[in-house]
Amino acid sequence: MASKLISSSFFLLLLLSSVVTVLGDQLEPNRLGGKIKAQQLADRVIRLPGQPHVKFRQYAGYVTVDESHGKALFYWFFEATENPKDKPLLLWLNGGPGCSSIGYGEAEELGPFLTQKGIPELKFNEYAWNKGKFKDFLIFLFLFANLLFLESPVGVGFSYTNTSEDIKNLGDTVAAKDSYTFLVNWFERFPHYKSRDFYISGESYAGHYVPQLAERIFDANKKASKKSYINLKGFMIGNALLDDETDQKGMIDYAWDHAVISDRLYHNITKTCNFSAPPPTKKECDALLDKYFDVYDIIDMYSLYAPICVNGTSTTTRRRRKIEGTAPQIFSKFDGWHRKPAGYDPCVSSYSEVYFNRPDVQKALHANVTKIHYPWTHCSDNITFWSDAPASILPIIKKLVQGGLRIWVYSGDVDGRIPVTSTRYTLNKLGLKTKEDWTPWYNHHEVGGWTIIYDGLTFVTVRGAGHQVPTFKPEQALQLIKHYLANQKLPSAPF
Repeated sequence: MASKLISSSFFLLLLLSSVVTVLGDQLEPNRLGGKIKAQQLADRVIRLPGQPHVKFRQYAGYVTVDESHGKALFYWFFEATENPKDKPLLLWLNGGPGCSSIGYGEAEELGPFLTQKGIPELKFNEYAWNKGKFKDFLIFLFLFANLLFLESPVGVGFSYTNTSEDIKNLGDTVAAKDSYTFLVNWFERFPHYKSRDFYISGESYAGHYVPQLAERIFDANKKASKKSYINLKGFMIGNALLDDETDQKGMIDYAWDHAVISDRLYHNITKTCNFSAPPPTKKECDALLDKYFDVYDIIDMYSLYAPICVNGTSTTTRRRRKIEGTAPQIFSKFDGWHRKPAGYDPCVSSYSEVYFNRPDVQKALHANVTKIHYPWTHCSDNITFWSDAPASILPIIKKLVQGGLRIWVYSGDVDGRIPVTSTRYTLNKLGLKTKEDWTPWYNHHEVGGWTIIYDGLTFVTVRGAGHQVPTFKPEQALQLIKHYLANQKLPSAPF
């Protein structure tokens, strides 16, 4: 009898030890305090409806950025699939302003789980930036990154505020301030990531968000305590809104060069519209720009040669939204400028919108805990005013180049929204010295695009990619981020 009791006790101790080991493995390192462990466990996402089985850990939830206003930002975090403790941390931001990095970045571009039509609702992304199957001679340098997606500012996606006036006072400054506060507080919840190399990436209006957040971190680090210091190494932005004048001029030149608009319309716009002057512009210019945007009612501005959604259910291509005060100031008055991107499957955003509005999905993600009165959407219809949007981000870029941050800018070359032509005009404005001129880079035996290396900044084009490069060219996008993180040039010869 005694031997049976001893045997049973040993079994219980072994079982308890196993449970503790499993829980400990969920949290790194085990020496973390009880409160931090509890916060992490509360945010742990065990499994989403329709999710494929994975071995890496994921977390989602809210981080308060202003307790007095009841303001909190929603995040979704994925550890790297292998040895996350050895990998850098990458924050991804989508633009808009007012668009969700979960709806676009995670679910349709570079996240581990992509939404799809039918059952299962999610599929594993073989080219996710926390795991990829792309292999080349640099694969050993950095295989993966730990991925952090943030819905910013409040009013976007699941992020919320209990103070309604906050929605009326949004702008670039508030977005950068709140995102910085989020990071400081997120690192308190996940302190074992605090010493990691930290990078920021994003696209479109994140051409404002990313450099502005990087600048805020850069400046704060000069006087930061060890507790609040963020180990920022650099940022990478794609098809990015950077400079009103060159962004707008480049859009018109690109449309003409790609046979989207007629010679007559092109010459009339260039003769009549002054993109270097602040609005109001001439009424004649407004009428001409209306004709310019008309063409994007019948083709996809975000990828000139991709199909459009024709099943009648997509809100992404049909819904239009205007946000007063957003850059560029002349183009922002036109409906066509505010149309949302679609992606390679032009109807995919419809699937995502249905999925993230499901109560069981929100429960699994610890989202919508305050029961927001409006549905989750890719781009917020509640944000209708933007208080500040500088006409140019180039002064910040110059400052951070001089500060030694690693900066890459990339451009999908079939995007008509912020085309490669605009980005080339914009970067020429910086006046940086060219270290390595226009050179092809390779994805295996195919040309992936071209690159030019300036003193302090690298520019890369991605051949055949639209506005959302990871959607249209996922393997090339994965190659791009791996070489960026490894601080290595892209291959200049077939391999």
